[in-house]
Amino acid sequence: MKKIIILFSGTGTNLLNLIEKLHGRELEVAAAITNRPDAGGIAKARVKGIHVDIIDHKDFESRETFDGVLVDKIKSYPYDLVVMAGFMRILTPHFTDNIRAINLHPSLLPKFKGAQAIERSFESSDKEGGVSVHWVSGELDGGEVVAQESFVKAAGESIESFSEKIRRIEYDLLPRTIVELLKGTTKNDE
Repeated sequence: MKKIIILFSGTGTNLLNLIEKLHGRELEVAAAITNRPDAGGIAKARVKGIHVDIIDHKDFESRETFDGVLVDKIKSYPYDLVVMAGFMRILTPHFTDNIRAINLHPSLLPKFKGAQAIERSFESSDKEGGVSVHWVSGELDGGEVVAQESFVKAAGESIESFSEKIRRIEYDLLPRTIVELLKGTTKNDE
């Protein structure tokens, strides 16, 4: 059975969605790794029996040093794909050159890269919003897009309803994309 490692930083809603939809069915979640010791996703993963490693980025003097430890931790597990689901770190080449990973981003890339993508997409004059899954590269949210799904903005829509549409797409698109990528793939930890 194929294995993934999930990286997360926050509440873990996408982490939990992946565990509930895929773990023990389509694949195994080998481990989850967070950079925040107070991340809400830690408890969600542990309740589901998923091992969580906490590597606090504040304990390291540089991004490169943190990324080195993160890469070593990832490579200590058997895995087929690394999935970034709300992992809020700008990664250095030490990570991007050594780990093949996908990232979930709440906009139609290449638009609205980086933080506050939902808010910036909502406030824009664009007629659509959406979600992208892309390969992680040395450029922030700049790797090749693997999958995208969009929706038409409703007239007078609130940020809350816009955000909810994003979440619903994320909960469907990310697990579906992971399964599609893992069909026939080989191990990615060179």
